Parts: sequence; structure tokens; C-alpha cells
Amino acid sequence: MLLTKRKPVTVGTILVEEFLEPMGLTQTDLAERSGLPRKHVNELCRDRRAVTADTALILARVFRNSADFWLNTQRRTDLWEALNTPRRAERIARALPIDARSRRARAA
Repeated sequence: MLLTKRKPVTVGTILVEEFLEPMGLTQTDLAERSGLPRKHVNELCRDRRAVTADTALILARVFRNSADFWLNTQRRTDLWEALNTPRRAERIARALPIDARSRRARAA
């Protein structure tokens, strides 16, 4: 569980600041090398699209790292957003944990 109030670094930020800029690549270059549509790459870079398993595998191949790197980055952002968006946090808080006592009481 994420206990920090600070928003994690997003996939788009990492993609642009840690990969594209240092390597001197443009979004068009990444689109051509990855086979992803340029619009898809642009949406990833602007954090308007989430990384899927397929995209994570493609990025991992292009940048020679792991799909887990991309998926974990997305997961951290998704969890932070869920816990720090009031409406979503309220919905999550309404869920009732299951414990051994409540299961036995219902079974009797």
C-alpha cells in the first residue's frame, strides 16, 4: 500500500525525461522504432494514456529494460490516484473487510 502523500513520477515523465531527452529521441522516433502510432506515444508522454501489458513489453524491448519497470510505474500512479482522489477514496473506504468471525456467523 502506498503511504506517501507525494504523487509518484508518472510513466510520461520517466519516458520523456529519462529516456527520450537523454537519448535525443523524439516522439516520432519512438513511434517508428516501437511500431506504436505516434498519437499513442504522444498520449503516453502526456500521461493521457495508461501503459498496458502490450505497451510495457514494447517499451521494454525498445529501451532494453523490463516490462515490469513500466507496469510498476503505472501501478504506483494508479494506486496513488485511487487513494488520493476523494470520491474514489470514499468508495474504497466503504468496502467491508472479511474476517473469520463474520464468515462463521453467516454460516450458522
